[in-house]
Amino acid sequence: MLTLPEKILFALAVLASLGLTYRGFRQMAGAVRRGQGRLYFDPLPRRLWAGLLALFNQGRILRQRPLTALFHYLVAWGFIFYLLVNLGDILEAYLPHFLFMGPGPAGNLYRLLADLFSLAVLVGIVYFAARRFLARAPELAYAANIKLHPKAARGIATDSLIVVVFIFLHVGFRLVGASFRLAAEGPDPYQPVAGLLAGLWRGLSPQTALLGWHIAWWLALGLILAFLPYFPYSKHAHLFMGPFNFLTRPPRRFLDPIDFEDESIEQFGAAHLTDLPRPQIVDALACIMCNRCQDVCPAYLTGKELSPAALEVNKRYYLREQMGRLAAGQPDEHPLLDFAITESAVWACTTCAACVEVCPVGNEPMLDLLAIRQEQVLMQSRFPAQLRTAFTGMERTANPWQMSADRLEWAKPLDFAVPTVDENPGYEVLYWVGCAGAFDPNAQRVARAFATILHRAGVSFAVLGNQEACTGDVARRAGNEYLFYELAQMNIDTLKTAGADKKTIVTTCPHCLHTLGKEYADYGGQFTVYHHSQFIADLLAAGKITPTATRQKLTYHDPCYLGRHNGQYDAPRQVIRATGGTLVEMERTKAQAFCCGAGGAQMWKEEEPGRQAVSAARLAQAQAVQPDTVAVACPFCARMLSDARQQTETGPEIRDIAEIIAAGLPSPDEHARL
Repeated sequence: MLTLPEKILFALAVLASLGLTYRGFRQMAGAVRRGQGRLYFDPLPRRLWAGLLALFNQGRILRQRPLTALFHYLVAWGFIFYLLVNLGDILEAYLPHFLFMGPGPAGNLYRLLADLFSLAVLVGIVYFAARRFLARAPELAYAANIKLHPKAARGIATDSLIVVVFIFLHVGFRLVGASFRLAAEGPDPYQPVAGLLAGLWRGLSPQTALLGWHIAWWLALGLILAFLPYFPYSKHAHLFMGPFNFLTRPPRRFLDPIDFEDESIEQFGAAHLTDLPRPQIVDALACIMCNRCQDVCPAYLTGKELSPAALEVNKRYYLREQMGRLAAGQPDEHPLLDFAITESAVWACTTCAACVEVCPVGNEPMLDLLAIRQEQVLMQSRFPAQLRTAFTGMERTANPWQMSADRLEWAKPLDFAVPTVDENPGYEVLYWVGCAGAFDPNAQRVARAFATILHRAGVSFAVLGNQEACTGDVARRAGNEYLFYELAQMNIDTLKTAGADKKTIVTTCPHCLHTLGKEYADYGGQFTVYHHSQFIADLLAAGKITPTATRQKLTYHDPCYLGRHNGQYDAPRQVIRATGGTLVEMERTKAQAFCCGAGGAQMWKEEEPGRQAVSAARLAQAQAVQPDTVAVACPFCARMLSDARQQTETGPEIRDIAEIIAAGLPSPDEHARL
């Protein structure tokens, strides 16, 4: 128990520490408030649950690096439990003859957990220190071409060292203090680790042992008071900012709409950190600096200048440096392109959302890159020259190919008529062909295959024909939000006039699926949209089509905009299995699938400099399982993988699932005999 002067001194130290800590948190909150928009707290009960779940499951970090994740659980859970331990230690030091949680079963369990968690934290901290400072784990490093904030390279190591030393000493002194107490008061079977340490103090008098506890108590709790003011500026802030991120992040992973009718808006996109939405500023403060997003980024892994991890780290160190100024309302003078990321890195992103999927604290660096692109296009008119062709095509001919041909040209080789909505106004299903299906020769084959499936299944369907226009996906992903807005308004009017808002829309393009089904809702377009894999799977399940069996060995490439963006992994595989072929999975599949390289408007521009094309890397992953055919479900994936295959002049066939199914359907004559 503390003496009265010690109690007063400790209370004063607590007040001083909390005052300085409050100042740091107030500056942090002030800097976040400089961002745009709002943080999302509704519905609060569900979001509170999400935050608590993230606190205890640590964002499901076990999905990658399982050994490291296991040690992180030990440290995180132990440190969380130490909130209770520190409270108990303070109460026992202040109150005479007080035993926290009492001598009964609750107290026994508490002391056992405190003892075991102390060991767990110490073991975990030793592992992390060895991993960073001795083994120098390569996944914690950045490629030489990655832009880093001037203070980040040394700052990360210094910050990590401070946190490691603090946790090790705090928990270590507390455990040593418990061992001194056992040496003075007698053994406790519920503190086995401290009991082993107590053997070191055998022979000390009770008074000397209690003095050891006294010193250890001050060191353990004093370290907390010394560290707390540094907490808001350290990487250890992720302990609470991670759950806060889950609590307050937007309910979706795409951009908020811009009201172009609002003439008061002077800034489009993000030139400075404070131009970003508030949740994206919180991202930087929540970042663990674990580089898991970098591990899965197709641009980084093929040698481009983009590292989503470095982007968040750079934002974090800029905030750390400028937090006081920003909180005080002073101008944010440094553009993101000066300290956070390079121009090439901005345009290397494929918007595959792999970084979003893998992040254990819910960060979404992809959205930062899209906001920077918006500013570059709408405010600076700076973008890769090749995108001008796509923009001009969407503006003049409503497609990025700049094709003025009939959008129904693809259907002419069919032996049946593909009706338009005018010709079949009572249609049940609207087939949204998309620009690729209308103009790209490879995708035209897919459009014919899917139309054949609909026809053979007896589905009453129709197409918009020349009334259809590009959804604007390319424009939005390339930062041209105004062009996207114009195309969205036009398509929504067309679809409503055709009655599609009361019908089912099916598309063979995951990008059209995402844009029509999710993003148009912001502009009043509420549509029920399915991907053709889902629709074909339903037709197969209902027995409306029955393809003949194939003996092929197939692997399936998950399109990013069908998988991670829209959560559809099972339907394409159901379709592939219905062919009777053998499905073998690539190493990176489903939520961990590797991008084809076309998304984020990449298909319409030259790929940023790097070691390898993204499409070539993905094709190599497919070839590793030695399939006869790579099944795809996206026209852009088909194009990218086909082009990569042409470079190698060998490899498996690239075919859409609709082509595979249609090829196995009996001919009309055979179908009639059946």
